[in-house]
Amino acid sequence: MTFSEEQLKKVQEIIARYPEGKQKSALIPVLHLAQENFGRWLSAESMDYVASLLNLDPIEVYEVATFYSMFNLKPVGKYILEVCQTGPCMLRGSDQIIDYIGKKLNIKPGETSADGLITLKTVECLGACGYAPMLQMGKHYHEYLTEEKIDLLIEHCKENQHLVK
Repeated sequence: MTFSEEQLKKVQEIIARYPEGKQKSALIPVLHLAQENFGRWLSAESMDYVASLLNLDPIEVYEVATFYSMFNLKPVGKYILEVCQTGPCMLRGSDQIIDYIGKKLNIKPGETSADGLITLKTVECLGACGYAPMLQMGKHYHEYLTEEKIDLLIEHCKENQHLVK
């Protein structure tokens, strides 16, 4: 598990953004690069590789990767539905949305549908409290969720699965 020469150049560009001796500052963008290039998730092997590139102890990488919900620590589906589960969203029904998605796809939070298409994750505040309940899928927010909106979103995923790596 290694980056290509082009990807290693990108790593060096990222490291160069920070002062000499502060390569740890490059950790989050390099983890994003690793996740993007090593199957959309971070295995222990990939995190160890990142640690070696940044001259860090592996535990320093694990601490960051396990803290942020944007990093996947096991294989995920082509689409990830990240449902906010903090107070404002819960008050507006996020628990029911999580349950509905789970029943519809026969999965629990942290699991992926049998067809490998959709992973359901619960996450902390996504900063859209005024639009609760909401979820993030990739770079897009889906707000004021209802069962009907979830049905349309899942149908969209099924219809467009060929477009996602």
